[in-house]
Amino acid sequence: MRFLQRSLTGLLLLAFTLLPAITRGEESVEQRNERMRWFRDAKFGMFIHWGVYAVPAGTYQGKQIGSIGEWIMHHGRIPVKDYKAFARQFNPVKYNPEAWAQLAADAGMKYIVITSKHHDGFALFDSAVTDWDVVNATPYGKDLLAPLAAAARERGLKFGLYYSQAQDWNHPGGAKAGFRQGDGWDADHKGNFDEYLKNIAVPQTREILSRFHPDILWWDTPTWMTNDRAKPLHDVAAQYPQLITNNRLGGDYRGDTETPEQSIPATGYKDRDWETCMTMNDTWGFKSYDTNWKSTKNLLRNLVDVVSKGGNYLLNVGPTAEGEIPQASIDRLREIGRWIKVNGDAIYGTTASPCSMPTWGRLTRKGNRLFLHVFEWPQDGQLPIPLLAKTVGCRLLADPARTFTVKQAEDSLIVQLTGQAPDAICSVVELTIEGEPQAVVSYVKQQADGSFDLTPERAQIHGGIHVEQMEGKANLGYWTNAKDSAEWLCRVARPGRFLVEAEIASPSASQLIVEAGKQRVVTAIEATGNYQSFVRRTLGKIEVSAAGDVSVAVRPDSKAWHPINLRHVTLTPVQ
Repeated sequence: MRFLQRSLTGLLLLAFTLLPAITRGEESVEQRNERMRWFRDAKFGMFIHWGVYAVPAGTYQGKQIGSIGEWIMHHGRIPVKDYKAFARQFNPVKYNPEAWAQLAADAGMKYIVITSKHHDGFALFDSAVTDWDVVNATPYGKDLLAPLAAAARERGLKFGLYYSQAQDWNHPGGAKAGFRQGDGWDADHKGNFDEYLKNIAVPQTREILSRFHPDILWWDTPTWMTNDRAKPLHDVAAQYPQLITNNRLGGDYRGDTETPEQSIPATGYKDRDWETCMTMNDTWGFKSYDTNWKSTKNLLRNLVDVVSKGGNYLLNVGPTAEGEIPQASIDRLREIGRWIKVNGDAIYGTTASPCSMPTWGRLTRKGNRLFLHVFEWPQDGQLPIPLLAKTVGCRLLADPARTFTVKQAEDSLIVQLTGQAPDAICSVVELTIEGEPQAVVSYVKQQADGSFDLTPERAQIHGGIHVEQMEGKANLGYWTNAKDSAEWLCRVARPGRFLVEAEIASPSASQLIVEAGKQRVVTAIEATGNYQSFVRRTLGKIEVSAAGDVSVAVRPDSKAWHPINLRHVTLTPVQ
């Protein structure tokens, strides 16, 4: 069965239409909390990038076009006439919305967000304001969104729509990144941006909201947008009081959620709801030759990392032009689903970790229960947690009969694990406490050989730097601002002189400052070629004259600074 009966769909739409009409400006704190409740509890969603770009699938005129698949028209400078011809090959006869929704549900996802219109301007629904849509421009000739919305809601999933409000590479006047207003790479692009917003973006926003009643409206790329241009779009969305919107509309309209892309912020957003969106390979839209798939281990630990910082994880799939989700995506989602079936209590409805991130994994919290997500099962069985708390029980979530002892040390709780890890990727231990736990400062302690290993996860970050995963290893990325810095608190037992080294990747030469106590060392860093090629660099030497606590910071020298990626810093004793 591919479609719900029209009568049922009509009743669902009528129910949404009859919701009380209050504007976002009248919303109280309590109303906002209630509106955002499902999103805060959901934690895990499916992003779907789908459109005509799945036809060329990364290749144009026999050449592979670099970067992400859905940007092929832009990066390949494909003329409007040539790109529109691809629509005649967009015929998703294998599209099965019930199977897609079931895959999301089985993976443990709680909502779906699909592109109603991406930057190529192609709509996956029958739009009254253009013929550049799936009904009028393709042999398939049917709306793609309503069946998926019905299938999702039938399974208890929330349904969201992505909409590219500014960038549009086919309709005259639509924004094109890197070009001046009214320009593009094709004469057919010429037009007035404000007229495009008035005639295409605003009426299409009305269409998708009134027709599909999404729970989320996911704006994207506010190119050329101002407050005045964003206001009509904001006003349309504000007519739907239960709608959740993101921060990408433009102007000063921040919406409800922050949306870090392909990265996980080191400490989350303390005063904002947020959602990391990420691909499974290197593209959002389907590319036939992109086989650089992230492992299930990487994806699952990303989910845990995001949730431990109070966010949601929106994980993408890019279907083919025939309407199939790639098997590699299906396999990974099913594997994640099997883990969530056992450990979902440690994900859904949880809040962020009450303490700094330990080296062995992550923490989430639900009331008086702390969930210890153990990535690295310790050989000695000791699991230190930088908390002070009264504990009343500790057990393995997957096997409640398997219990562990807990003792309170001076600066941490110590869980004494026994046996082997039940899960090679992430084993979850449930720790029950009484009262509020007290976080303690997490110091990097001196190792047996006298060295210090300053990892990205242990850094106290100042500014917009993110801890991200690259090739399965953490690094400090998005370090684009010369005012940002990373700091580690070190507990020195054996003072002396130390060589400071770091693994750095940067396409350009740069200059860093290392500060330890009152010392300051400035070091020039050679380029490594790109942001993925990490090379071990010497940053200088520092002297620690006495035992105790020392702050070690790495910050840019603003006089000669270019962005870098930085993996762990090491301090090694030298004579």
